[in-house]
Amino acid sequence: MKKGCRFGTHRVIEPKGVLPQAAQKIDNEMEIYSNELLIDVITLNIDSASFTQIKNSCNSDKEKMEEMIREIVSERGKMQNPVTGSGGMLIGRIKEIGPDFPDKTLKVGDVIATLVSLSLTPLKIKAITDIKLDNDQVDVEAEAILFESGIYSLVPSDMPEKLVLAALDVAGAPAQTDKLVKEGDTVAIIGAAGKSGVLCCYQAKKNVGANGKVIGIVPFEDQVEGLKQLGVTDEIIVADATEAVDVYEKVMKNNGEQVDVTINVVNVPNCEMSSILITKDSGVVYFFSMATSFTKAALGAEGVGSDVTMIVGNGYTKGHAELTLNLVKESKIIRELFERIYG
Repeated sequence: MKKGCRFGTHRVIEPKGVLPQAAQKIDNEMEIYSNELLIDVITLNIDSASFTQIKNSCNSDKEKMEEMIREIVSERGKMQNPVTGSGGMLIGRIKEIGPDFPDKTLKVGDVIATLVSLSLTPLKIKAITDIKLDNDQVDVEAEAILFESGIYSLVPSDMPEKLVLAALDVAGAPAQTDKLVKEGDTVAIIGAAGKSGVLCCYQAKKNVGANGKVIGIVPFEDQVEGLKQLGVTDEIIVADATEAVDVYEKVMKNNGEQVDVTINVVNVPNCEMSSILITKDSGVVYFFSMATSFTKAALGAEGVGSDVTMIVGNGYTKGHAELTLNLVKESKIIRELFERIYG
């Protein structure tokens, strides 16, 4: 049994010399190298920006969506949306463990959630059994490969598998929020009603304390009541995040000044400038959304004379899986929401 590169470059077909995420095509043959895991996939959690793009381009037709997903995986050897560039993550049971895989505590049959993107994960789909239009999840009969460098989390036995998958898919967002938000801050969460938005609001509310404020920004009036019931925001603003000046004016009217930290977790493009305009000079904008254009963000901030610090939405930070699952366990109302949608 051959040993591959710990980063998976041995599976790159084209172009040569790049890492698997940047590759246009990778080898998805399911015979493992000695330092890989083979996984029987249960469910794919497609990245929200990618799933939305696929759903919209197929007019929510499940047959057309299945065809598009299969075509992407067939062409690329992985689930990487060619429009958004993003992937998602998966949950599955370990089928085979290479003798050189570093974690010796894993066992065949363990259920894990991968914490690396599907945009770099070798995947072979045998059948798509269901597409959940409301929660970005795709049930499959499939196999996948995890490289030696790939991170993952064992699925807790006391939580439904699909709930865990949904929470861990966005684990980087609340964990990064915990790192960025401090006591007394005013924080805006753009996309506050989504799963990542709700978790970020909850974490931000914990961090800002009695002297801080969390402002949730949502696009639709019918999202307001549900968000209010969760109790994770101090204020809620209804605004289209693609309309930057309108968002800015509504935040200024509501808050009287710009905010210290903005967390952008929307799944549509062209929301960069609303995030920048509402944030103070020397404040922080965290772009978790994979729909973000960092060219637009950088040049747009320059164009309006904004001196904000902009952070790329790295989906990984140490301890992010544990922190996020603990949030779901800690908040009864958030757990009930997630169980209703994903459980």
